[in-house]
Amino acid sequence: MNHNAPLPLAHLTGSRPRVLTLAQLREHGVTASDAAERPWQQILPGVFLLHSGPATSEERLHAALLYAGRRGGEAMITGLAALALYRFASAPALLALPQIDVLVPGTRRLRSAGGVRIVRSHTPPRSQEVTGLPVAPVARAVADAVGQLSDAGTVRRLLSEAVRGGHCEPAAVVRELTVARLLNRPHVVDAVESLLAEGRAMAEDRLYHLVRGYELPEPVWNVDLRLPGGPHLGGVDAYWPEQAVAVEIDTRAPRQGEDEQWSESVRKRETLERLGVTVIHITPRKLRDWPEQQAAVVRTALTASGDREPAAYLVVLPR
Repeated sequence: MNHNAPLPLAHLTGSRPRVLTLAQLREHGVTASDAAERPWQQILPGVFLLHSGPATSEERLHAALLYAGRRGGEAMITGLAALALYRFASAPALLALPQIDVLVPGTRRLRSAGGVRIVRSHTPPRSQEVTGLPVAPVARAVADAVGQLSDAGTVRRLLSEAVRGGHCEPAAVVRELTVARLLNRPHVVDAVESLLAEGRAMAEDRLYHLVRGYELPEPVWNVDLRLPGGPHLGGVDAYWPEQAVAVEIDTRAPRQGEDEQWSESVRKRETLERLGVTVIHITPRKLRDWPEQQAAVVRTALTASGDREPAAYLVVLPR
């Protein structure tokens, strides 16, 4: 074969990104030896870059997915590369990453190679499409990134940006870190504590704005409730004493001792409701995404208080 004769690949080498598998090249009549004669590079096993220069970020991402044998959306970009695609300021630029993490089902037989690290999952999440590529949801991508990081500051910044940037709720991040068994690492635990505190502060701020923005009566904020001379019943984020309506922001996250935390929350709610208090649980996500609906729920409870039996007299103390 005359290797100087042009192969019918102009439409491929002229397109972007210029990355193909050996199987794809064979479909165009190009053998492995033909490919070796051209100024192309095998940048991953069975994956060729159809030019001699360095691979662009886009070409590296496509090559990683092709190497992972993306079938039916099975493989997806995760870790720091995914966070770079989500435009996280705290993630390095794609070009600066020595490797790209690709998430695949646990049943796949595939090894990490070159600049690609294979991450397995028994129950892979549904991918999101970012710049036309399948990318792991933010919470999962954060967990896969954190698993490779030992710097406490970087971990804290990634977790904080995931929540502050509105990408996901703290509970979603904690759930993924729990599944990945990363909560036994002190620097991760410290970052999670900061994350949950920050998430709660943001949710409290949204609750203040909800009450004022939707012109609800002003409650007493952040108080403990007790029976006169009796036991402590628990704290609530907002309380309307005249109507005996309490709002509690539900920031519980699945962690060690979740059952204990859950049963304590249920016990508090049942006790307050037995005493005639209406307890409304609102998640941070509902406050963020559906404030009007939550305001309507609170308003309805306040309005309906006149139709209920009077609640027991409770002592309200600052928390």
